[in-house]
Amino acid sequence: MTPPHKDAGFVRMPEEDFEAILARAAEKGARKALADVGLEGPEAAIDIRDLRTLLASLRMARRTAWQTAVRLVTTGLLLALIAGVAVKRWQDRLRGQGT
Repeated sequence: MTPPHKDAGFVRMPEEDFEAILARAAEKGARKALADVGLEGPEAAIDIRDLRTLLASLRMARRTAWQTAVRLVTTGLLLALIAGVAVKRWQDRLRGQGT
């Protein structure tokens, strides 16, 4: 690691050193963020996998609920249409027999 030097009030260092510092800071920040939400230690990976599975299940349940709602509405509309046609034919038969 090359020592940094000042240039017009700014500290200058080689890009590789700066990137190494950034990588260490990012890793520390990520570890702290995970610890803050309780996802630290050896079981953190299992917990994250469980959370992903839970989210996937939630998405599938939401999609299934929408599909079921669309099917119910479609079935209801078709039944109403068929009932309308049946009532119309029944009325036409009654009118035809009464005359």
